Amino acid sequence: MPLRKERADEPVDMIRARLTYQTRKRGTLESDLLLSTFARENLGSMGLEELREFDRLLDETDWDIYYWAIEKRVPPARWAGTVLLDRLKQHAKNEGRVVRRMPDLWEGRASASPES
Repeated sequence: MPLRKERADEPVDMIRARLTYQTRKRGTLESDLLLSTFARENLGSMGLEELREFDRLLDETDWDIYYWAIEKRVPPARWAGTVLLDRLKQHAKNEGRVVRRMPDLWEGRASASPES
């Protein structure tokens, strides 16, 4: 696992913005779709510690996160049974059979586009 860059003084709104971007730019379409839609639905209600935990999860490889979320691989002890991974697994099940698409990068922000 790569060394983490600690961001102790990063404001919560900046953490959310960074995580939103990072969930969209993973490198695999499967992970991008899974994580970006999860982020759209959950980041706004996450507290600081939950955001930091999600940030740590994003340090894992795309395929590891994806296979843990769809329950094709057993997660390591550091993630097994965590509320965060359980929520991600539930999201991946998509029991409502919702058609998901990548959220717009500017969705939900005060300004509708970077030009505003």
